[in-house]
Amino acid sequence: MSQPLFNKVAFIGLGLIGSSLARVIIAENLAKQIVASTRSVKTLEDAKALGIISEGYSNPVDAVKDSDLIVLALPVRATQKILETIQHHILPNAIITDVGSTKGNVVEAAHAVYGAELPIGFVPGHPIAGAEHTGVHAGKVDLFANHKVILTPLPTSAPWAVEKLIRLWQAAKAEVICMDVEKHDEVLAHTSHLPHLMAFNLVEQLANREDNLDIFRYAAGGFRDFSRIAASDPQMWHDIFFANKKAILNAVDGFEQQLAQIRHLIETEDSNALMGLLGHAQAARQHFNHMLAKKPLMEKNNVTQQFTIQPGPKSFQGKFSVPGDKSVSHRSIMFGAIAEGTTHVTGFLEGEDALATLQAFRDMGVNIEGPKNGEVTIHGVGMHGLKAPKGELYMGNSGTSMRLLSGMLSAQKFDSVMTGDASLSKRPMERIAKPLRQMGAQIQTTGERGTPPVSITGNQNLQGIHYDLPMASAQVKSGILLAGLWAQGETSVTEPEPTRDHSERMLRAFGYEVKTEGNRISLQGGGKLVGTNIQVPSDISSAAFFMVGAAITEGSDVTLEAVGINPTRTGVIEILKQMGADLSVENERIAGGEPIADIRIKGSRTLKGIHMPEDQVPLAIDEFPALFIAAACAEGQTILTGAAELRVKESDRIQVMADGLKIMGIDCTPTDDGIIIEGKGKSGEWGAIFNGGEIESHHDHRIAMSFSMAGLRTSGEIKIVGTETVATSFPTFTQLSEQAGLNIQVSEA
Repeated sequence: MSQPLFNKVAFIGLGLIGSSLARVIIAENLAKQIVASTRSVKTLEDAKALGIISEGYSNPVDAVKDSDLIVLALPVRATQKILETIQHHILPNAIITDVGSTKGNVVEAAHAVYGAELPIGFVPGHPIAGAEHTGVHAGKVDLFANHKVILTPLPTSAPWAVEKLIRLWQAAKAEVICMDVEKHDEVLAHTSHLPHLMAFNLVEQLANREDNLDIFRYAAGGFRDFSRIAASDPQMWHDIFFANKKAILNAVDGFEQQLAQIRHLIETEDSNALMGLLGHAQAARQHFNHMLAKKPLMEKNNVTQQFTIQPGPKSFQGKFSVPGDKSVSHRSIMFGAIAEGTTHVTGFLEGEDALATLQAFRDMGVNIEGPKNGEVTIHGVGMHGLKAPKGELYMGNSGTSMRLLSGMLSAQKFDSVMTGDASLSKRPMERIAKPLRQMGAQIQTTGERGTPPVSITGNQNLQGIHYDLPMASAQVKSGILLAGLWAQGETSVTEPEPTRDHSERMLRAFGYEVKTEGNRISLQGGGKLVGTNIQVPSDISSAAFFMVGAAITEGSDVTLEAVGINPTRTGVIEILKQMGADLSVENERIAGGEPIADIRIKGSRTLKGIHMPEDQVPLAIDEFPALFIAAACAEGQTILTGAAELRVKESDRIQVMADGLKIMGIDCTPTDDGIIIEGKGKSGEWGAIFNGGEIESHHDHRIAMSFSMAGLRTSGEIKIVGTETVATSFPTFTQLSEQAGLNIQVSEA
């Protein structure tokens, strides 16, 4: 049995929160002894009878003696008096924490008692959990599971004290977040205290009506749901409203201003503006709930999801429509937002990356309807109609969003800050920031590596430049061209090799002239975009996984419908053909300015190792992880060069793929700009190529999906950890993979 975290824990107060935490400490063997102090003799007797504490005291001094953890589980306004009582009776290194929902007044109380230098073990805290019933009997061992606990360490708080409290709350299966005191009180004022105040106010307003009996008799579910929190303890909320007075009053002011705006829209019957406001509110709730549902653990680089693929006889067949092209989906929102008039989009990819772009423009005042079944309607605001967002723009995992928006935001009249998740926050942004600065943009990245957050000071006096890209990058090219829409004069970009040209094609579809002369792309600033209809083709990057899966599996026959075959994206087709894949492109046509076709792949012949042509590298940059799986199944050696860009994607895709391939028994050698893979395939043979093993995807969606396809030729179980980001580009990946014949299971880690 492991050593308990604490020797003796003392609770001052023992209601719902205190008794629940005590139950956790007992269940997880976190302390040798638990005692409590409260004014209620019956509470102490009940707690002893329930086995929650070993001793109970009416005097808190008796409880805290020799305790190395003291939990203040009492009304926040009683904090100072308790600290005055116990301050001379606690151990020098005792940890003192609390569970109150306001923190500024708790810290003030501590300063009033201890002066400027607070005890090193003093770490205020706030578990955001509750239940309908209160009191010692209401405590539950799982009360905090999957809930947040906010710790607010102070400059005086010892790191070891913070660490022990984190371990305590994690043992309760809570998600622990550290935040400064002022931020905590501001956030809680808006998300908890204001809703309670509003609920009390609404019930009081209706209770004072003459027809109050009918009001409550016929109240619908919405009223009951909203007003339920007005049944909370009035004394507790009385104390909270005074304790967090400043932040709550600021929140009330903001609410009154927003309510006045809605009142005006109703009074003037401004239908379009009211629909925009209501739609933005609905979408914001759905968006952030979805974006954050599984992200907290990921933000700390912990695993939240994994794939498991079982070995065995495999077939891989069917006709599939993979999700819409992510690159085109991003741009349809961006360009539709700054166009004049309405843009209607079909086939929009409802993955997290594209949704991050959509939400960013909603936050900048653009009325966007949908997405619903891949349909989005954007009511453009024109080139000068974007509004300053109220806060930071959260880009999630999307490098495309951040780099392209860097160009657009640099030319606005307002300042902005873009942030991202843990993965995006490690990706380089100086490659777009440097040329934008040459145009006059005021843009800052973070640290020596030039990573997010990206802070931009608006500048409406950008100057066009002629820029030679040092490295082929469609995102950097597009970011510069988008800034050029507002810049004076001509903006041009010359590429070392052609990259995807979705921006150029779509700008033309919106009526904006873009010139392409060889590898030089240019436009004149000062024009306008006009709303149009955009059909988003199926994403060839998503189709690539099924193309490779079919190419390496005996007897397979897979057709992928309406896939975008933009000439700047077809490297994966050309490379697979050169490797000998039985692949045909059928029913070619044009949709929304982009060429599309059906792609059919059969598993009829063994692939051959090749030196992948460097002129195809920019045209297949996102598909190489999948192509590495094909190379491992090929006969002979495959060599990739000229692909250094792979090292700065969502992960270092060269190294991560090499690590995984080696785990699965493939001989490979990563190089600075590519990899050498010794294929294990043999002509005419279709047996297992890969050993089973556990693969770390580093939360990179393309790594996860690529190794999933290795499951078609494995002799053992493959477990791929950190797969939650697959939803960023291919929300239906596991569903379609199972339909095709891959034995894949998803589980939470």
